[in-house]
Amino acid sequence: MGDIQVKKSKIEGRGVFAAHDFKKGDIVIKWDVSHELTEAQVKNLSKDESKYICSINNKNILMQPPARYVNHSCDANTYVVNFCDVAKRDIMKGEEITSNYSGNEGPGFEMKCNCGSKQCKKIIKRI
Repeated sequence: MGDIQVKKSKIEGRGVFAAHDFKKGDIVIKWDVSHELTEAQVKNLSKDESKYICSINNKNILMQPPARYVNHSCDANTYVVNFCDVAKRDIMKGEEITSNYSGNEGPGFEMKCNCGSKQCKKIIKRI
């Protein structure tokens, strides 16, 4: 975890921060995808744990640290490719790593957005 740090975030709880500069196109975080869950297992998760589920390619992944602490932003600095967060633009040391949750969560997902960006949608949901 020398490339990133988990610490208190202004967006929500804990966040992931760059420990050095990243260039556009760099892999910032490779996800631990070893915790794939069935629909039944997802339904049995606690409310707290269920917020760490990411649904991609018909797979329900229970996100593990540090990736589980990447906060949402409507103007995210990373995007998801092959279960990795990839720099959408250059990211400076100390900057919080963010991702756009729209499209990565399961049906019925809804959350209040605290990103504070000029493009903030206020409510993020997927039907």
